[in-house]
Amino acid sequence: MMGTTAIWVYAIGFLAQGFFSARMLLQWGMSEKAHRVVSPNIYWICSLVGSILLFAYGWLRNDFAIILGQMISYYIYIWNLNIKGVWQRVPRGLRLAIGALPAVSVVMMASDGAAFVASFLHNEDVPLPLLLWGSAGQVVFTLRFIYQWHYSYRRHESVLPLGFWIISLTGCAIIVSYGAFRYDPVLILGQSVGFFTYSRNIMLYNRQRKKQS
Repeated sequence: MMGTTAIWVYAIGFLAQGFFSARMLLQWGMSEKAHRVVSPNIYWICSLVGSILLFAYGWLRNDFAIILGQMISYYIYIWNLNIKGVWQRVPRGLRLAIGALPAVSVVMMASDGAAFVASFLHNEDVPLPLLLWGSAGQVVFTLRFIYQWHYSYRRHESVLPLGFWIISLTGCAIIVSYGAFRYDPVLILGQSVGFFTYSRNIMLYNRQRKKQS
């Protein structure tokens, strides 16, 4: 029987994936309505909230691969909210707290390096090859946001380009396989929505290109 602590840990994980799934479904629905791929404010709001929750889930699960993925994309979510004018409307104190969260977490991990290595990198539940595979998946999956940020930065607006969705599909496949090896329902169910929405956005881009040609 699953302990009370484990139930709460999984609840945090499923809540995080709920926000990530909601962002994809909302973005997809708004794109279908507009007949083109859009980058709505709610997508980035859900991304940031989900990232905070999944960061906590990865920490509680002693899963370095999950933490790594969230640390890379976290500030890109904030950048998109900033360029869209949403971040400035958040109370200053809350902005400071949210912005400092990853840095505080890194300091906490670095304060006891031996314990960090033992609990994350030498975790008996996650063999090193599997950890590397999961970390690679998170890096590939998160590269989509680095690509999205670079693409948007050059255009001075928040855009979700075609390459973003192609990279998303690749990273999603790796993460699902990692979740299967770890018997992690949070990762598997959370990514299942992605296969549909990523593919559908690629189809919308191709349809838009045909209309323009």
